[in-house]
Amino acid sequence: MAAFSYNTAAELFPAAIRKKKRAGFAYRRFGTAAEAVRFAIEELPADSLNGAYLQVDEARFDQSGIRTLYESQDFPLERRPRAPEPEPAGNDANADAA
Repeated sequence: MAAFSYNTAAELFPAAIRKKKRAGFAYRRFGTAAEAVRFAIEELPADSLNGAYLQVDEARFDQSGIRTLYESQDFPLERRPRAPEPEPAGNDANADAA
């Protein structure tokens, strides 16, 4: 991969969630590309990340490119586990333990 500056300001354009009435996450600007990459991978729901793109200067990165930036050895921020997706309301696994 060519030299990439994680310190450059970045814009994240998540894809709209078509299955829900509300739009999900909207456009967001970040002070650094590193913050934008971490947000995209760790915070965006999978259906918003699919189709999202990150713009840094004139370069544009799709979902695969964002993931490559996140997994790079040069990624400067600490990686956190992805937040779990909420479970469907009908899952009563804890009800049997009572």
